[in-house]
Amino acid sequence: MNIEEAAKQLEALGNPTRLQVYRTLVRAGDGGLPVGRLQEKIGIAASTLSHHLHRLILTGLVTQERQVTTLICRANYPAMNSLVGFLVDECCVDAACTTEQDGEAAA
Repeated sequence: MNIEEAAKQLEALGNPTRLQVYRTLVRAGDGGLPVGRLQEKIGIAASTLSHHLHRLILTGLVTQERQVTTLICRANYPAMNSLVGFLVDECCVDAACTTEQDGEAAA
């Protein structure tokens, strides 16, 4: 993942309503949620939800699939894992980190 993509995804999640929508979809699992059910759970107007979903879809964090007349929204778990990995993969690489064994040897 490049820094520009990560920044766009983090910016999208920086809005409280979008973060709530995203967390609700993450909790829903692979089956996702129909838009109407998502709207009920979040308690916002359909047009507002549509706006926020569009932003999450544009950044790749959410996918939508039409099943006959119903739109199913799902969290894009590979994108979520990539973003989380981007944030933590290089933890402490520039620091002189000690392992737990090093700490035990010193004690």
